[in-house]
Amino acid sequence: MATFPPYPTHPSGPTDGPVGGTLRHAHWWQRKWVRYGALTSLLALSGLVILALVREQTGTEGFLVGLGLAVFPVPLLVAAFRWLDRVEPGPWRNLVFSFAWGACAAALIAIVANSFATRWIATATADPSSADTLGATVIAPIVEESAKAAAVLLIFLFRRRDFTGIVDGVVIAGVTATGFAFTENILYLGTAFGTDQLTGDSGIASVTAATFFVRVIMSPFAHPLFTVLTGIGFGISALSGERQHIRRVLLPLSGLLLAMSMHAFWNGSSSFGEYGFFAVYAAFMVPAFGLLTWLVIWTRQRELRTVRAELPAYAQAGWLAPAEPYALGSMRARRLAREYARRHLGRQAARAVAQYEAYATSLAFLRHRGRLGRARADFVVREQELLGALWERRAVARPALDHAARTIAPAPVLVAPPVIWSTYGQQPYAQQPYVQQPYGQQYGQQGYGPTTPYPAAYNPYRS
Repeated sequence: MATFPPYPTHPSGPTDGPVGGTLRHAHWWQRKWVRYGALTSLLALSGLVILALVREQTGTEGFLVGLGLAVFPVPLLVAAFRWLDRVEPGPWRNLVFSFAWGACAAALIAIVANSFATRWIATATADPSSADTLGATVIAPIVEESAKAAAVLLIFLFRRRDFTGIVDGVVIAGVTATGFAFTENILYLGTAFGTDQLTGDSGIASVTAATFFVRVIMSPFAHPLFTVLTGIGFGISALSGERQHIRRVLLPLSGLLLAMSMHAFWNGSSSFGEYGFFAVYAAFMVPAFGLLTWLVIWTRQRELRTVRAELPAYAQAGWLAPAEPYALGSMRARRLAREYARRHLGRQAARAVAQYEAYATSLAFLRHRGRLGRARADFVVREQELLGALWERRAVARPALDHAARTIAPAPVLVAPPVIWSTYGQQPYAQQPYVQQPYGQQYGQQGYGPTTPYPAAYNPYRS
């Protein structure tokens, strides 16, 4: 995991030159392009191998049919998870990585490990039927959920700034599981089509139609539902303080165990009798899906309330316009602001407003974590980065957000005075006056702007 200093460092010379009499060069494996290249190569190689394995089992025609049918739920699921992430949208590269990991790496691990384990059990017990049942209800949930959880773990460790709460965990886990289900559906639908080719069945009575109905129509959310439990565990862990080491480890493990248990229960439902599958679906899967959907939407609304509660302090200090905390805490106002900028200034302006909204949301979450004593050591550095990004886009974003605030609330919007918390017992202290300091020296902006009342080396929220 990358670490950050509690205040900006100022080396005496270029970082690639002599510092303190020694040459400091990053090892070749520490360079960013090497890491990205290795990861991309790994995913591409996994994709090629999984493509060959699936095509070998289904045939070329079966593979194409399975691919065409399996793609149907993917845009809907990805759009749903992206909608959940609209309050503080994460970068697209994380979603692309998550989907690619689920569809390529996790699927390859699952196919190889499940096949090996099932064959080993069948050889050891001399009972292939029980080996298949044991593989589906015990081996598959452990292997598949662990493989999918690896993507969440990697982003949690190496993209920590993009992983700040429950919604981030849900989105990353859900997109990873969507990719995994996509590849698995190609395999199942392609195999079903091959069976129909041998038996001559077609239409609604075919195995392909039945498989499509069960996997794509009835339960496209099954895999995302399981893995989301792991994502929730990582999300709650991300909200924990840096010193709560046991909690930060146990919560993701607990989420993973719950995901494995639910997956095993779902896979074993077919052995509960003629109507066992439908009973488990109606009595367990649908209520669980509804409960988790409510939880995620409630968390999303809570994030908006956090934005409205934390940003007035920065409006009082002059960083934001008085109406901006109210507008930034409403998804409707955000959309109106982007549309206003696009209509009057073009797409680049709309993109700048969207970036302004994302940075302001990250700033609100950062302050909220700090006020709860859960800030990391780079609190001040990160806060200055976000304030700098807002200040650079204020000329475009402020008129748009002001228009959005007046549109949804014609009455004047009052900004309550902020409560600033101290580190000692979290008792409020009197707000110090904010001063004007040169802004361009730090962020490359000409002119002046507000600044915080404490020096950069001081972190009031460090836990």
